[in-house]
Parts: sequence; C-alpha cells; structure tokens
Amino acid sequence: MLRLHFAPRTISVAVAIALEEVGTPYDAVRVDFASAQQTKEDYHRVNPKGRVPALEVPEGVLTETGALLEYVAPTLVPTDPYAAAKMRELMCYLNGTMHPHHAHGLRGERWADQESSFADMKQKVPQRVGECCAYLEETLPHLPFEVGNLEVVCDAYLYPVLSWLSGDGVNIADYPRLAAFQHQMNTRRSVQAVYEKGML
Repeated sequence: MLRLHFAPRTISVAVAIALEEVGTPYDAVRVDFASAQQTKEDYHRVNPKGRVPALEVPEGVLTETGALLEYVAPTLVPTDPYAAAKMRELMCYLNGTMHPHHAHGLRGERWADQESSFADMKQKVPQRVGECCAYLEETLPHLPFEVGNLEVVCDAYLYPVLSWLSGDGVNIADYPRLAAFQHQMNTRRSVQAVYEKGML
C-alpha cells in the first residue's frame, strides 16, 4: 500500500485529495512540524529534503507535489498535449510563485537571518498573494479544461493553496472565480474525506 507522509494544511494534502478522488488506498503518516520532525534523521531517511509530501511506493520514494499528483492520478492528466502543458504550467506557477510568497510569511528563516527581515517579508505577503489571486482569477476561464470538478489533477493542487488565503491576509471573496472554485471543490467527497481525516 502507498504511504503518504504529510503535514496538516500543507501542500501535501493535495496528494491525499487526488488519492481519495481516484479511490487508491493509502496510509497517511503525519509529520509533526510543531516538533520539527521534518528536520530529524528518522524523517530524512524517508525524504532527505526534509519536506512534505513524500510518497512511499513499491519502487521507492517519490517527492515533489506535481510529480506525485501525476503518479497517483494519471487519469486526471489531459491527453491533449496543450491542455496537459497548461495543467503543468498552472502547477508550476503555484509551486514556484504563489507557494513561496505564502511561505515568506511563515518561514522567513529560509531566506534571511535577521528578525527585522522576517517582519518585512511577512508584511509583504498579502500584497504578493493577492497579486497571485488576481492572476489566477483572470487565467482560470482561459484554461483548456474545466476547473473545480477534479477532472484535472491541478484542481487538487490549487485547493489547498486557496485554503491558506485567510492566513495570508487575503479575502477570497474578492476573487469570485476562485471563491466559486473553492465552493465547488468543497462539495467533492475526496475533499470532505481529507477534512474528516484531520488533514485540512
């Protein structure tokens, strides 16, 4: 059986949503960020990067959310090359731009050493994350696939990212398409399952 190493309310939950959506059994193994378990030797034997998610599969361990999503839910990857590329483009944007803007508010020590720098980065989060939301608000209608019905695996990626908005000082109601996406995803059994398991 697959083993998913996750931490609640992190991007690792995207993989759980995808697993639930396609009906693949898995063991969920919680990594305790409060005790910095991800920095300890035991977890580094699973994932030397010290991050979540990590997915134990028969052949070994896989890391990086986008890669895991395509592995666990290949039926949710578009067959059209352009649509598949747009799906990956969206996931790369979430991973490379929006997620780091969010993380600057929580984990400033990754980028700086001075406390004053942490405060400055945190103050910038609402603006930067809001800019990302504005970009997504305009982008979603132009994608070559529907979003919000979990017919494409990037939905599982976007959903947890949007769950961070209130903590980032951004009101999702200011972005009606994103709010509609979130509402639609809330109705899916796969999303409800991860809430029931205490993952979100």
